[in-house]
Amino acid sequence: MTVFEEHRRLLFAIAYRILGSAGDAEDAVQDTWLKWSAADRSRVADPKAYLARMVTHQAMDQFGAARRRRETYVGPWLPEPIVTAGEVDADDVSVAMLVVLETLSPLERAVFVLREIFDFPYPEIATAVERTEPAVRQAAHRAREHVRARRPRFPADRRRQRDVTERFLAAASGGDLNGLLEVLAPDVTLWTDGGGKVRHARRPVIGAQRVAAWMAGVSQVPYEGVAPADMRVELVDLNGGPGLVFSGPDRVISTLSFDFAADGRILGIYNVANPDKLHAVTQAGRPPIS
Repeated sequence: MTVFEEHRRLLFAIAYRILGSAGDAEDAVQDTWLKWSAADRSRVADPKAYLARMVTHQAMDQFGAARRRRETYVGPWLPEPIVTAGEVDADDVSVAMLVVLETLSPLERAVFVLREIFDFPYPEIATAVERTEPAVRQAAHRAREHVRARRPRFPADRRRQRDVTERFLAAASGGDLNGLLEVLAPDVTLWTDGGGKVRHARRPVIGAQRVAAWMAGVSQVPYEGVAPADMRVELVDLNGGPGLVFSGPDRVISTLSFDFAADGRILGIYNVANPDKLHAVTQAGRPPIS
C-alpha cells in the first residue's frame, strides 16, 4: 500500500466533514493526490500531517463555490448521505452535526473538524488553514461554543436507536399513525431534500402529528413511478447511525437518516431524495467513511 492510499480514508473523512458532500470530498482527495504526486516527497517529514494540510486547503477552496450553489438550492439543503463503518463516532459525522457545521464559517468549520474530531495540534491546523496559531485557537473556541449550543450530545445507545428505527419503519410501511407517534418526539422535524428534481416538502414538517401523517401517507402511494409493492427498504449504517435506503427495481430512490432525543425517540428525520446526492449510497465500491 502506498503512503497516499494508507491515508486516503482519513483524507476523505476530513474533506467530507468540511464539505458535506461525498462527491466534492472525492474531488478534493483526487486533487490532493495530483499535488502529492508532483511534490518532492523526500522533503516531507510527516506524510499524514502534510496530506491532511493539503486536503484541508483544497476543501476550503471548494467550500466557497459549494456554499454559493446552496444559496439558490430548491427547498432544504441536506448533506449527502454516506455509508459508514460501524466503529465511526455516531455524532461527529451525523447529518444533524453536518447541518450544524453548515452554519459555521469555512475557517471555523475546518478548524473544528481538524481539532475537535481528528485532534490535530494547533500548529499543524494553523499551517493547514494559513492562519496564525492564536487566530486558529480563537476560531476553535467560537466553533466549539456554537456547536455545543446547537448540538447537545446525548449518550448513544445504538441498540435502542436501531430498535426505534425498525419500529418506525414497520409503522410507516403499514400506515400506522399510532405506531409512528410512539417513536416520534413531540417536536420532531422532518426535512426533505429533493433539490427541485423530485417530489418533496420545500419547508420542514414540524410536530409529531404532521410528521406521522406525512410518513404514513407517502408510504401508501407510488413514489417517482415506483409502486409501494415494488419498493425495497434496507436498514444500513448511514452517517454513524441506523438509516434506511429505499430502492426501486433499478435505482436507489431516497434515504432516511435520524436524530434521536435523550429518551430515544426520533427528534429529526432527514430525507434525501435528490438523485444527485445518492451516488455515495448507490456506488457499492466507494469505501465507507471512517
